[in-house]
Amino acid sequence: MNKTANSEPKTQRIASIDWMRGFVMVIMLIDHASMAFDGTHVRVAMDSARFPEAGTVILPAFAFFTRWIAHICAPTFVLLAGTALALSAERRTAKGMSAWEIDKGILTRGAIIAMIDPTLISLGSGHWNIGVLTAIGLSMMCMALLRRLPTAALLVLSLGWMAFGEFITGLVWNPPGNSTPIAAFFVANYAGTNLLIHYPFIPWLAVMILGWVFGRHIVQFNAHKTSTTPMKVLVISGIIATVVFMIVRANGGYGDMFLHRSDGTWQQWLHVSKYPPSLTYYALELGLLAFILALMMKIEPLIGVRQNGPLLVFGQTAMFFYLVHRLVLEIPATYLGLRGIGDISTTYIVWAIMLVPLYWTCIWYRDVKKAHPDSFLKYF
Repeated sequence: MNKTANSEPKTQRIASIDWMRGFVMVIMLIDHASMAFDGTHVRVAMDSARFPEAGTVILPAFAFFTRWIAHICAPTFVLLAGTALALSAERRTAKGMSAWEIDKGILTRGAIIAMIDPTLISLGSGHWNIGVLTAIGLSMMCMALLRRLPTAALLVLSLGWMAFGEFITGLVWNPPGNSTPIAAFFVANYAGTNLLIHYPFIPWLAVMILGWVFGRHIVQFNAHKTSTTPMKVLVISGIIATVVFMIVRANGGYGDMFLHRSDGTWQQWLHVSKYPPSLTYYALELGLLAFILALMMKIEPLIGVRQNGPLLVFGQTAMFFYLVHRLVLEIPATYLGLRGIGDISTTYIVWAIMLVPLYWTCIWYRDVKKAHPDSFLKYF
């Protein structure tokens, strides 16, 4: 953190970003273990406005908390993917790569990631799944073009969708009930017998754009082109997001993506629409992300970085972690008849058991990837 602009600002990884990514991967494992083996999994109750009872259902506090804490995972995964993409593009520019070479790398990686959901993940879960990886991949591909826009324009696109996307979504979707698959692919939500589209790519592109803007700011700060630290940006953004969440959620109207509070209980305040993301969801989860990442940036120079620290390892191998744990959970749940065999305690038992082998597997993968930097593994 105390290195000068000319030492290694464009090549050094920021450990706190890896920590944040690793932190949400650990939480994500809880949610996916619940999806696979918890017969009381509360997906329906938390599944936004597709269900008429979603706005009024009251869940056991621990069950709600277990599901709710995972809400921060997708925004963090997507936003930090945008941040990492911006930092990577800057590193490649510093090495003398042409704009087309950088674009080709972004497009190739995005296309590969986008195909994982309709292939590997769908095979593991036994149905067509257009999920978060498709949204991330398509968003990456869009950034090959959008990265040329100035920061102000990118912020207008990102924050503009977060503020006004509900209006556009309402033109093609009138919940409760499904939209069409085409509408769900772009902005809405669809859950059929053999097809799930929970992550429309335009709302998540808005998050990736915001991540790119943050990555661009980090580069500018390291180059001494701005005196505003990334940590200060996060704290200010977190405060603004929290205020927006409180105002919009209290109003109980536009901004909830049709999933309004039915009362003033803490569950109803936190029970915001993720599928697709509402303004209140964006504000709450991105605000939490900003505060947690700012805290990690604060403590990074104080406690140092352990190269084999679990959060760092998981964060540096996040895509590999995601693929391995999804398939390890979904394949036995789908094909061995184990889906929903337990309860919420099963979720946490499976989670605790899987963390240890995942840790060592991720260390192995990180070493292999480092030893073969130009191999196909660079896309994961």
